Amino acid sequence: MSPRPRKASDDEVFAAAHRAMTRLGPGELTLGEIAAEAGVTASALVQRFGSKRELMLRLSSLLAASAGDLFAALRAKHKTPLATLRAYAECMAELGPTPEALARNLTWLLVDLTDPGFKKNVQTQTRATEREIRTLLEDAFKAGELWPIAGRRANPAALARAVSALISGSLMSWAFVQEGTSASWIRKDLDVVLGPYKAGRIGS
Repeated sequence: MSPRPRKASDDEVFAAAHRAMTRLGPGELTLGEIAAEAGVTASALVQRFGSKRELMLRLSSLLAASAGDLFAALRAKHKTPLATLRAYAECMAELGPTPEALARNLTWLLVDLTDPGFKKNVQTQTRATEREIRTLLEDAFKAGELWPIAGRRANPAALARAVSALISGSLMSWAFVQEGTSASWIRKDLDVVLGPYKAGRIGS
């Protein structure tokens, strides 16, 4: 009597798909690859999700809804808002620990930008992430980690947009230059942007 096929929860399947994405681009990833990673059969995934696209859309939606959870977990591990923000930047650096890994992740970004279903999810995730960064910056101003630049009012919303853009852009520039690690490169750029706000109220 053959053993019963292993069952995997949706969360286990999504985790398996996410792991597979770190190794394979959109054209390489198949339901068979995801099934092997999850320890189930491809037919079981077809019965549950219908197609690779539907499975990946479900994962995309899940990631879009989990931005708040990510920042909550980072806040729990770090004592200050700025330490949490730096930890988030390091999480983003994990998208490109090597230029090859970053290139592979960019192929997934092409899907996000061209497929309406995925585009909607990545827009939701981007807006949620920017709100979380804004909240961290607001808390940093309240805690005295940051101060308004002399003669100006604090504008956490504008600064959050700049920080969000910087993290993505810094990762790309590191891929071209490849000096040190992507995490250290992003940290240096982040410190440059936030530096004037950490100088205190001298001259205000």
